[in-house]
Amino acid sequence: MKLLIIEDNHSLRTMLSRFLRNEGYEVTEASTGEMGVELFIKHPFDLVLLDIMLPGIDGFEVCRKLRELSMIPIIMITAKSEDHDKILGLDVGADDYMVKPFSHQEVTARIRAIMRRIDPQKNRPAKYNGLEVDAEQYKISLFGKSIHVTKKEFEVLYHFIQHPNQLFTRDHLLDSVWGIDYYGDFRTVDSHIKRLREKLKTDEKLNWQIKTVWGKGYLFEVTDT
Repeated sequence: MKLLIIEDNHSLRTMLSRFLRNEGYEVTEASTGEMGVELFIKHPFDLVLLDIMLPGIDGFEVCRKLRELSMIPIIMITAKSEDHDKILGLDVGADDYMVKPFSHQEVTARIRAIMRRIDPQKNRPAKYNGLEVDAEQYKISLFGKSIHVTKKEFEVLYHFIQHPNQLFTRDHLLDSVWGIDYYGDFRTVDSHIKRLREKLKTDEKLNWQIKTVWGKGYLFEVTDT
């Protein structure tokens, strides 16, 4: 899937691009609205992440120009949370709207949600031996029983199940789930995983677990048995 990121903040653009590439997306970057429109005309993309506050033509005008060319999904990004900006962004053709700061997991969740609306067959709930995780509804069930979790607990678990048997450091989980602007410490990750384990306890035999690798981090371990 090919993404175009139009964002003038170099640090945010670079980190977001790196994360999305690690998630398997093909990413092209633009630092201005003019550059973004030019790239959009020359190359095919599946979705655009578009900042509002850009040098030169702003994100609203860029969105208008892109809508004249295509109906592909556009997610607008801004530091403002006022309803006026959200309404204007949606009115000029944006499909969704994110307010900074946001976690990497929120970005991927919104991308998946938009693509599901386009192709409902994609991104169905993930299932592992009794565990079902629905990213569209933010719901978790275990052997048919609904499990109440917080938004961040959900995002931690969903990040794990997207990458079974892959080891993640606490630093990676902080960046991916809480975002690069979060200034908490590793104990935040530990406490969320502890609560997830407690909520996912069952007497049933499982072939998966959230495993601690001492001194390194955590992984969602899945076995064949």
